[in-house]
Amino acid sequence: MDTMAWDQRQAVRIAEQMEPQGAEQVLRWAVESFSPKIALSSSFGAEDVVVIDLLSRIKPQVAVFTLDTGRLPEETYEVMDRIRERYGLEIASYFPRQEAVERLEREKGFYSFRQSVENRKECCGIRKVEPLNRALAGLEAWITGLRREQAVTRAGLPKVEMDTAHRNMVKLNPIADWTTAQAWDYIKKHNVPYNKLHDMNYPSIGCAPCTRAVKPGEEIRAGRWWWELPEQKECGLHVKPKH
Repeated sequence: MDTMAWDQRQAVRIAEQMEPQGAEQVLRWAVESFSPKIALSSSFGAEDVVVIDLLSRIKPQVAVFTLDTGRLPEETYEVMDRIRERYGLEIASYFPRQEAVERLEREKGFYSFRQSVENRKECCGIRKVEPLNRALAGLEAWITGLRREQAVTRAGLPKVEMDTAHRNMVKLNPIADWTTAQAWDYIKKHNVPYNKLHDMNYPSIGCAPCTRAVKPGEEIRAGRWWWELPEQKECGLHVKPKH
């Protein structure tokens, strides 16, 4: 499939066709349509390990990459290694540009991201967005573990979409309609390795300085950039460009 020839009408039509399909069907269609130019972007949270397990049952050879920001919790590295061993994966790590991180920390310190939304987005841009652009180079499609229930910014998330931020490539969110309970039922049923921080009230896990445990009654991503408003809580990886 020539994804570069996709237009908005085609994307809408395929999104409508895929919407009633289950996660396995969406993934099978994606693998058959785009292999080998398809990869899963994983931060190794609960949703991502579910998708890894689903993919392992369809086509174990699908590439998996992660964005190693340099400030991840130790528990994230531990589950990455357990997943690598369990599924025999070669996980490709993409790091931020050394000179960009050095310049940011030299000029603004080590916690500039807590001073303003602009500063936080600058840090995310250096540590996540730019490495993602490199990871996606040469691909025609990428897979995520995003779910609509996670945040107000993801409520309208389709299972298949045209990623206008990245050359109109195809972006797949196969478990977009899953609930938190469904994800954890799957993990327990299939004994999927998961991040130990989830057992310590961390439903959403990012960089260590930007993630805390949630309190009873708080929403799923309350522990991510907890000093910001909910509608601001995206790092830039999954935000459509404004025209």
